[in-house]
Amino acid sequence: MRVPALLLILLTAACAAPPGPVQDATGAQAGASPGESIRLSGAGEFAPGDTAAIVYDRKLAPEGAQASATVESSGGKTRTSLVVEGLLPERRYGAHLHAKACGKKPDEAGPHYQHQTGQVSPASEVWLDFTTDAAGAGRASARNNWALSRDSLPGSLVIHAGPTVTEGPQVGQAGARVACLTLTP
Repeated sequence: MRVPALLLILLTAACAAPPGPVQDATGAQAGASPGESIRLSGAGEFAPGDTAAIVYDRKLAPEGAQASATVESSGGKTRTSLVVEGLLPERRYGAHLHAKACGKKPDEAGPHYQHQTGQVSPASEVWLDFTTDAAGAGRASARNNWALSRDSLPGSLVIHAGPTVTEGPQVGQAGARVACLTLTP
């Protein structure tokens, strides 16, 4: 099996970057069910014309920026990983799974994917905030205590302009949409 060069670059950057934060919502029961194994992924350089990796804000995702995301669900648990490279150095970003695939306009990816509809929390959503290093690389991962269902899968991972608000009336928000990766099985 030949590994794409972009993936090798992203994995190398991930090893060199400082460890990313892990959002761990496995202690909260959110209707976990074992179900089947599901794996989604998306990767690419945020370049004009790329439909799998779309940039909405070139100031916050400069030319050459790229990302790779993986969502794996089995045994009643879901683990999501994100690796980025070429973003602004030493800056905080938010990232979330979204309901629909990326589109030409930021809102086309739809709202945040929620395991329990209407519940805005790290127990129901996937929040992947990260801080880039001096070279603009970063990573984050999340673990959730629920399994994905083939009937309702997230369609994308969206990188946001700021970190996720964790309490108050703005909970779950992380600013404008900067870039988007479409997730596919």
